[in-house]
Amino acid sequence: MSRSIELADPGATDALGHALASALPGDVGGWVVLLSGELGAGKSALARAMIRALGHAGPVPSPTYTLVEPYALARGTVYHVDLYRVSDPGELEFLGWSDLRDGLMLIEWPERAPELAAYADLKVLLRYAGEGRRAELIGLSDRGRRLADAVATAIAGTVSS
Repeated sequence: MSRSIELADPGATDALGHALASALPGDVGGWVVLLSGELGAGKSALARAMIRALGHAGPVPSPTYTLVEPYALARGTVYHVDLYRVSDPGELEFLGWSDLRDGLMLIEWPERAPELAAYADLKVLLRYAGEGRRAELIGLSDRGRRLADAVATAIAGTVSS
């Protein structure tokens, strides 16, 4: 089951990021959230909103060139990962991939490593929808489905199944 949320403007994307962060358990370690969508659809904006909602007050640069940006926060470490420049899934181990599993991984361009879906909890598919965007929350694990439901409840009135 998936949940669809209309994102009329950047503020709605921020609200979704805050709702996702709020719905996560106290310790965010071990969660994997895949952020998919076309270039410019809002993947980085959503990740920034989540990272800020989880307590980071400083800048949140895009990890397009660094590939991984870590944030040590009170609720656990968050790894903002961008796989756009990864051409082979085997490259993930060179990034120290196994060392990232202790934290919350927010992964942009997960299509570059399709096997990640087997380890992920939630996929957020962002699409253009007229002047705004649409986010589809797809639970990939039991807890990911519960997270999608909790976010849908938090953003009541804007969600359709």
